[in-house]
Amino acid sequence: MKLIILDRDGVINEDSDEYIKSPEEFIPLPGSLEAIAQLKQAGYTIAIATNQSGIARGFYDETTLAAMHEKLAQLLDQYGGGVDYIAYCPHGPDDDCACRKPLPGLLYEIAEHFKIDLKNIPMIGDSLRDIQAARQVGGYPILVKTGKGERTLASPAADELKDVPVYANLAAAVKAILKSVN
Repeated sequence: MKLIILDRDGVINEDSDEYIKSPEEFIPLPGSLEAIAQLKQAGYTIAIATNQSGIARGFYDETTLAAMHEKLAQLLDQYGGGVDYIAYCPHGPDDDCACRKPLPGLLYEIAEHFKIDLKNIPMIGDSLRDIQAARQVGGYPILVKTGKGERTLASPAADELKDVPVYANLAAAVKAILKSVN
């Protein structure tokens, strides 16, 4: 199985410090839907690992989150793409859960779902916590500059990114991944 794991907000869709709270606010980034479709057409299984603390904060509920993911599915369908599994953490940063990235719980959930070892599996994110989670499971972390990516690169923790490939966006990262396997 060729698996790839994507963060959601800031990688697939626009991010906001005010949270993405409704399907109307779920706006795909340019080229992201096409990139996911290219991965599907190349035989990849697509998983999403996303922190959704807006649920714990009362900004939206799990029904609304499901509606956002249904919108994503409908949009991807237009491009011949799709997502095979979505793991999300509904907890807040102080809830002491094991699933909130940078902890690896969401990634372990994906590994269990697909019965796969995540060693060297590409994991694309826009924040240091995505990179840290990927490293904890032996994955292959990739950073995109969209979302919080530029902020991540400018942060004091940027030295943790020395060996991490960085791309302008999901489309550029996918292009590089597909080129490397051909």
